Amino acid sequence: MLEAFHSEAGAAFAAVAHADLRQNRQSSISVTRRQSILFVTSEIADYIKAGGLGEVSAALPRALRQHYDVRILIPGYRQVLSQIGAIEEIARLPASFGIPGCGLGRGLTRDGLTVYVLLCPELYERDGSPYVDAFGRDWSDNDIRFARLGLAAADIACGGGDPLWRADLLHLNDWPSGLAAAYLTWRGQHIPTILTIHNLAYQGIFDRDRLPCLGIPDDAFNINGVEFHGKLSFLKAGIFYSSHITTVSATYAQEITRPEFGCGLDGLLRTRAHQGRLDGIINGIDPSWDPSKDPYLVSRFSAENFRGKRANANNVRKSFGLAFSNGPLFAVVSRLVHQKGVDLAISAAETIVSQGGQIAVIGQGEARFEAELRALAERHPGSVGVRIGYDEGAARRMYAGSDFLLMPSRFEPCGLSQMYAQRFGSLPIAHKTGGLADTIEDGVNGFLFGEPCLYRFMDAIKRGLETFRSRSRLSAMRKAAMQRPHGWESSASKYRKVYERACHTAACN
Repeated sequence: MLEAFHSEAGAAFAAVAHADLRQNRQSSISVTRRQSILFVTSEIADYIKAGGLGEVSAALPRALRQHYDVRILIPGYRQVLSQIGAIEEIARLPASFGIPGCGLGRGLTRDGLTVYVLLCPELYERDGSPYVDAFGRDWSDNDIRFARLGLAAADIACGGGDPLWRADLLHLNDWPSGLAAAYLTWRGQHIPTILTIHNLAYQGIFDRDRLPCLGIPDDAFNINGVEFHGKLSFLKAGIFYSSHITTVSATYAQEITRPEFGCGLDGLLRTRAHQGRLDGIINGIDPSWDPSKDPYLVSRFSAENFRGKRANANNVRKSFGLAFSNGPLFAVVSRLVHQKGVDLAISAAETIVSQGGQIAVIGQGEARFEAELRALAERHPGSVGVRIGYDEGAARRMYAGSDFLLMPSRFEPCGLSQMYAQRFGSLPIAHKTGGLADTIEDGVNGFLFGEPCLYRFMDAIKRGLETFRSRSRLSAMRKAAMQRPHGWESSASKYRKVYERACHTAACN
């Protein structure tokens, strides 16, 4: 069946599949130049983001570029095209199967990072987010849209994109780029691929009848391939065919090998772990999260002098309609979905308010949680303020002004909010899972609870309230939180080791 697949794809692949590719690649990776990394992503905070992937896509390539020639590949969404500035079209990528052809553009970020942009208006120039329309519904052609991304990444890696540049390694991210590793394998190319899982719960599941238009050979549709409970999984394809898998915290890397967190892929992930091909590397946060310099804050402060927190707290109280108070201020900055434990935060609100606390909430998500939060604010005017939506400046002032961040996530691959809060002297109160367990030291720079239930959550909140009443202990914990290392240096170093292993393995094959 693979022979039939290659015959059908011959015209599309002939220009990029060279018999001497491995020899050329091995001779090109030398001490005379830096290795070339193509970072493939469906979002980047410079132009468009839906979650933590966008933040990582903006920060990690920048942390790596002093060691590598790292470039980014992203679809040409309307938001990207309107912000990136001048784009030079450098190639045309051919149509394949049911995947339309597209232009390959090249541009630069403001600080000079090369970005390749897929120019395909019919797939990407739409209102909405990278994944859903303005009403929150998945785009009906998401399989084609992101197969185009994966196929383009494979084309570029094989020399069919930028005539002056070729990737030595692909760094893929989540299900939207998962097929890139599969396309390379089906072409018989041994180019190392790293897949980072940012959230295993999102897998890119599509019907089996989509295989022909995506160029997926029939014999790849089995347990040792792309099949997942009778359907096609882009994420499983990425996990199965990639050289190495990473995820965004050490604890989450362990959790996803167990049935309760593995989303049906725990068996394959256990196999990868046993093979030494699964690593957990915690995310960092970018340098803009600095309370001594942040332009969004009404008053700046540091770990040595955090008196400026009060001015930010008063600003938050005013903007959220809360009464002036000397009591504790709790923040919720989150997607309003079940995973984030929003129901637990809502249930805990009555006790917080009865103890003299106030709550400010910003976020959007499931309609039921948005409605329950509005009703909560109506029941407790002056004590609970809710803003549906998201505003970067308001969120930063909430981190800066709050005493505690409520983060009772049922699972959290890495989490960034707890690190933002710590950097700004707000103590996270969080479920001991994933990256929350790896970044919060209970009773030192935040509070953890072990079971995602209201009783355990309330126990952690009560410990927070007790700490608030002890100004010396509160100050010590704030200082510890603010001084915890939050940057990308350590994480980037670990990614470099993964790259080196993957390249070494590919060179030996």
